Amino acid sequence: MSDVVQMSEAKSSLLRRYLHGRHTAASINSSVIAQRAHDSLSPLSLQQEQIWLNAQRKGVPPFYNESITIYRKGPLEVGILERCLVEILKRHEAWRTSFDVLNGQLVQIIHEAPTCFPLSVFDLRSLSENEREQKALELAAAEVRCPFDLRKFPLFRVTIVRLGGEEYRLYLSIHQIIIDGVTAYHILLPELVSLYEAFSRGESSHLPELSIQSADFACWQRDWLKDQVFAAQLGYWRKQLAGAPPSLGWPNDRPRPACQSFRGTIRPFTLPRELSDQVRRFSQTEGVTSFVTLLTGLYVLLHRYTQQTDIVVGTVSPAGRKRLEVQPLMGYFLNPLPLRLDLSGDPSVHELLLRTQQASVGALSYDDVPFERLVEELKPKTDPSRNPYFQVAASLEPAMPDVDSSWDLTPMDIENGGGRWDLYLVWDDRPSGLIGRVQYNPDLFEVATIDRMLAHQETLLREMVSNPQSRLSNLTANC
Repeated sequence: MSDVVQMSEAKSSLLRRYLHGRHTAASINSSVIAQRAHDSLSPLSLQQEQIWLNAQRKGVPPFYNESITIYRKGPLEVGILERCLVEILKRHEAWRTSFDVLNGQLVQIIHEAPTCFPLSVFDLRSLSENEREQKALELAAAEVRCPFDLRKFPLFRVTIVRLGGEEYRLYLSIHQIIIDGVTAYHILLPELVSLYEAFSRGESSHLPELSIQSADFACWQRDWLKDQVFAAQLGYWRKQLAGAPPSLGWPNDRPRPACQSFRGTIRPFTLPRELSDQVRRFSQTEGVTSFVTLLTGLYVLLHRYTQQTDIVVGTVSPAGRKRLEVQPLMGYFLNPLPLRLDLSGDPSVHELLLRTQQASVGALSYDDVPFERLVEELKPKTDPSRNPYFQVAASLEPAMPDVDSSWDLTPMDIENGGGRWDLYLVWDDRPSGLIGRVQYNPDLFEVATIDRMLAHQETLLREMVSNPQSRLSNLTANC
């Protein structure tokens, strides 16, 4: 693996934009994404195709079912909310699309926008406070655990729960093939709030017209990512992953099943406010994002548990959102990436941050090839009991949008019973502090192990931000 180099300001800016889903168009091919011919069927994007193929597995939990909770504190007119959803469906083809195989080809089928989208409300005010919470979660869990048929529209469900006089929750269950973090945080919630406010005042939508749709991107992407572009990206990964360790020697609580079970459960966590503030200030001083600091802490934690110095951790890149015209589109534009880090030589915290940043920028510069295609092309030694290249992944949610404080949103609140990786850490940087969720496979880990891991993570982060000259050996010795 290459030596550590200081990131240029341009590359640091690239990383910051990527990690928050706000990349510009300047960094890639400048060809225009044209509107497709609407008299023809559209292919799936490369990312959507991989999800569709993986979703055909039989006998596994619906791990592609995503949960989003939208909180509303204030009056809520269900009729106005329905108008908002109809308008959003009218604007975004991705949310009125189904997927099927026609004449041997996997295609998107884009449906006409509905004129209504009836919603039902569960009023729980007659129950005690504890009973309301329990019943609300039961309703949401029943929806998110119910599989979707990708051939049928819609690929999302909405459950409205009224808990108090002016306290509502909108539980959305959505198939991942039509949603990513940017969709939830930067498009769905702001558009929903804008439309609700406009319609409540008797006004029409103030949202700008969209120049393209997600299916237009899918057509463009397949034409662009081939030949020399594909070869260059594949060449980077062939070199980067050569000799990568096949697995992480994490001490499981139970024997690993012979075949990956894809089961998952969720453990939420919160970092103390003062530590969250310290992480932000430390990251700014070191010239890195908070995600780089948190990810570095995860590498150190994994080294502490495994003693490995060559570690691959997965993340999800907003690979499809490099183009400005794609930024306002709802849909799925993510790609899992393996981030390989060299922890040899007993580096200091400062050196580890540079290594993590370098690994991140390199990977994010070559993130267009779908992960499953990398596996097909590079042909690593596979094991049916685990994900190839990495079994632990981490990501940072997009920043919260600037919307009326009476609205809020959190993802991954409700368990769907599944999980793609052994362990998946998701951080969410809120003004009130860092919160997050660990999705882990209960076939491998006890909840006590996860809680102990989270406590170790907090201890390591405190040591890192208070003493950036500490060596790796000192960090793990104090944990």
